Amino acid sequence: MTRTEPARTIDFTSALYLGLRHPSWTLTPWSQLTTGAPAALRESPAAANVAAKLASLMGCERAVLGPSTLHVFWDLFHDLAGRDSVIYVDGGLYPIARWGVERAAARGIPVEYFAHYEPDALRRRIVRASGRRRPLVVTDGFCPRCGRPAPLAAYVEATRPSGGRVILDDTQALGILGRDPSPSAPYGHGGGGSLRWSGLDGPDLIVVASLAKGLGVPLAVLAGSRERVSRFEETSETRVHCSPPSAAALHAAEHALVVNRTCGDALRARLGTVVSFARRRLAQSGVSLAGGMFPVQTLATVQGEAARRMHQALTRRRVLTVLRRGAGESGARLTFLLTARHTSLDIATLVEALGQSAEALASLLEVDYDDALAPLP
Repeated sequence: MTRTEPARTIDFTSALYLGLRHPSWTLTPWSQLTTGAPAALRESPAAANVAAKLASLMGCERAVLGPSTLHVFWDLFHDLAGRDSVIYVDGGLYPIARWGVERAAARGIPVEYFAHYEPDALRRRIVRASGRRRPLVVTDGFCPRCGRPAPLAAYVEATRPSGGRVILDDTQALGILGRDPSPSAPYGHGGGGSLRWSGLDGPDLIVVASLAKGLGVPLAVLAGSRERVSRFEETSETRVHCSPPSAAALHAAEHALVVNRTCGDALRARLGTVVSFARRRLAQSGVSLAGGMFPVQTLATVQGEAARRMHQALTRRRVLTVLRRGAGESGARLTFLLTARHTSLDIATLVEALGQSAEALASLLEVDYDDALAPLP
């Protein structure tokens, strides 16, 4: 009697873009997981070391760590936004940064939204305010939904005359984007994030990012000028009332930075090859993708009920994908997260499963197979 091996599950839901996993045996051992003291009272030497290295990587004067971006954003706007401020929020901003903005709004700070990645819309709002309030612009450094980096230079140009600041959530870009991008190195070099990618610096730029995606560590960083980071440390409430990052997270961050320094560009090159191969193979099969060269790829023409049914069909075939609803979109969309660990066989399995799912969907909806990936009426 022959035993049939179970079908292998192909996972396209992980945001560990560079494939970093940090098994315990690769990390420096620790004698205790936490000190039991808040960061405001006693900072771990490992935390200071990781923060300094991240500041250098990101092109900032100084940095400080937090357990998550929620902790950082919760405190940041509470201190940063005074009664003379107005917060301008990019319409595509990720929810966690929005939650920090909402805390400032609850204190009476004016908040206005402008069209996603539209600098002219931001300029019009700032001009209309006529310099009466200091603008604080909040944006994502890179938007995986539309596959574009933020127009940071234009945002900075719009805010500097009024003494404003640009605050970016750089979670998607940190570890992936870096300096000097080119056709041969589409992600650039170093993995320092959006400031390195854009060639920008200055005391009016503040970066908040999680290391959980590109670098694979559940840890957050706030980076900027020495004055701003020091001010954050002095006023942060979560550094007083919440637990600091654990020793495990700190040692994983140390390991991630070593890997990024020694192998990061090779991993990013590998990731770029995976993304290019996936886009080429799917295009050959008639599947159109949105997302550019970023590892978050979305079916461009499937949405709503068709996306939900295709997601279910792929799951039955043990191909795991992300069903999401993006900001300003009319219905569910189907997304694949690619990593440096995906192989050509993984991509071939995805292409085959998509074709089978589209064929089944066409039969169910009674449309031609060639139209199965077109928008529903």
